[in-house]
Amino acid sequence: MLRFFPQKNKYIQEESTFTFNSEGPIPKHVAVIMDGNGRWAQNRRLPRIAGHKEGMNTVKKITKHASKLGIKVLTLYAFSTENWKRPTDEVRFLMQLPVDFFDTFVPELIKENVKVHVMGYKEYLPEHTQDAVERAIEQTKNNTGMVLNFALNYGSRAEIVTAVKEIARKSEQNKISVDEITETTIADHLMTGFLNDDLRDPELLIRTSGEERISNFLLWQIAYSELFFTDALWPDFNDKLLETALASFQNRNRRFGGLKEIEEEDK
Repeated sequence: MLRFFPQKNKYIQEESTFTFNSEGPIPKHVAVIMDGNGRWAQNRRLPRIAGHKEGMNTVKKITKHASKLGIKVLTLYAFSTENWKRPTDEVRFLMQLPVDFFDTFVPELIKENVKVHVMGYKEYLPEHTQDAVERAIEQTKNNTGMVLNFALNYGSRAEIVTAVKEIARKSEQNKISVDEITETTIADHLMTGFLNDDLRDPELLIRTSGEERISNFLLWQIAYSELFFTDALWPDFNDKLLETALASFQNRNRRFGGLKEIEEEDK
């Protein structure tokens, strides 16, 4: 049904310069800005909500493949604090989407040993959305495999402001002194603070749809992330493209502000 109409702008997967090595380094934390659902639908002369529905099918496929490859945390930018500005019907559909998604996918997540987490200002979501989120978290809480972390009603500037306020309150209550505030203190109070220290910051950030911006997503956490941009719209993103992104990561020289190791012949 969704592919009944011919595409106006058909995406052709580009050839990768690098080859994915399943035995090579795999980023422990991968974050994805899932962009292009609306354009995917418009290319097929379908309503935008059809793109969001297809995008959730892509989430299912990518989640399973990421888990299989050994990724420890997969953070997906599902709904931003700015997305409330979209048309009412689209927002209403997006708020129903987690209900339908988790109702059908949680049994598979349990089978795959994937644990669900949702970060964001959940208290502002509709009650039925909150209920679906909490059920999924509860039902998968004992899973010990990959963490599927949805950023839902999330904005990174708001996250940082909230963290600063929490630290300021503790300082006012003499629970922490100003001199005791470190980068770790701030990281502890961000929404990724539930993760172990070595998993909080994505090593790889992927954005689909050809856009090359961060869009208020994990601003603190991606300080040293490798960035990968693809023209593929999110519903067209697939296992092969995920491996292409990982192959690119495997061929990056991650210096963290330092110098590349001296080659043996230069020593």
